[in-house]
Amino acid sequence: MDFPPNNIAQNSLFQKISQPRRRPAKVRDTHITLAHGSGGKAMRDLIDDIFISNFDNPLLSQLEDQASFNLSTLLQQGDRLAFTTDSYVVDPLFFPGSDIGELAINGTVNDLAVSGAKPLYLTCSVILEEGLATETLRLVANSMKAAAQKAGVQIVTGDTKVVPRGCADKLFINTAGIGIIPAGINISAHNIQPGDAIIINGEIGNHGAAILIARGELALETDIESDCQPLHELVATILKVCPQVHAMRDATRGGLATVLNEFAATSQVGISLNEVSIPVREQVKGICEILGLDPLYLANEGKLVLVVKSEQAPTVLSAMKSHPLGQNACIIGEVIASPPGVVLLKTPFGTERIVDMLVGEQLPRIC
Repeated sequence: MDFPPNNIAQNSLFQKISQPRRRPAKVRDTHITLAHGSGGKAMRDLIDDIFISNFDNPLLSQLEDQASFNLSTLLQQGDRLAFTTDSYVVDPLFFPGSDIGELAINGTVNDLAVSGAKPLYLTCSVILEEGLATETLRLVANSMKAAAQKAGVQIVTGDTKVVPRGCADKLFINTAGIGIIPAGINISAHNIQPGDAIIINGEIGNHGAAILIARGELALETDIESDCQPLHELVATILKVCPQVHAMRDATRGGLATVLNEFAATSQVGISLNEVSIPVREQVKGICEILGLDPLYLANEGKLVLVVKSEQAPTVLSAMKSHPLGQNACIIGEVIASPPGVVLLKTPFGTERIVDMLVGEQLPRIC
């Protein structure tokens, strides 16, 4: 967040933010101005008031240009580092069930989790458009704080930039994450073999449908909410009973269809899906029928797809159903030897169709 160099003033600030008491707000402006990105007092106050007060932890409190970690401590938790980054430009910023702040935390946590890693540390970089309401930014930061606490991760460094009005759309967030992969875990699409079972942890398409409705472009009323949620604990539950998971991904942009096409292309196997086994809420189906969309391509923010040996599938499924985020888990298909690189869908009418990679964009600015 463009923190200043280490000096007496910084040490004094560190002493203040280390005290467990409510800190008075310093930002008096109702909207973001270019001064909040200038590197001066206005930016310092914005960072101190909105970001450090919410994200405060021993690593962030050092106010250095980077966070430093003890490698020996990290190595006690695993033998490999997982590192990921993602940017969030969702429109609108707030939508049924979640918002851009929670989405930024959970999205990066999930990218780490599906590698088998325990998520530990995140960065937070924001690009603010001049004129953004300060209260909006405060609400987003509060949401990020709550999501990080729920996921058990710390936001340890970041950056803040302000661009002139019209050069961005309110607020963009980038988060990067670090996690530790325990020894013996090797999750990769290259591991997929014919005969493997494909499992998902619940309904698809809810996030995409919620965003679509939230944009107010359709005169539709629905109670669909985004499925935005952290998946690390569900992954830990799975790996406890089956450390030999072959592959795992979270089905975000491009949806279930994109993940499975990536699996098939990477491992050069075929994938056969059973349409009636894929859980889709009736309201989501209705929206898709009205707009000519396919729920297989709708984005999700709390759904993971995993591939395991068929003989391990019942054990994995039972473990998933014991967790709140896996109660609706089900087997949706299997891996086949041919045609390689192709995803097939068995329809309720006894026919098969190819499920290709998404061409173009069904719904932009989804995450």
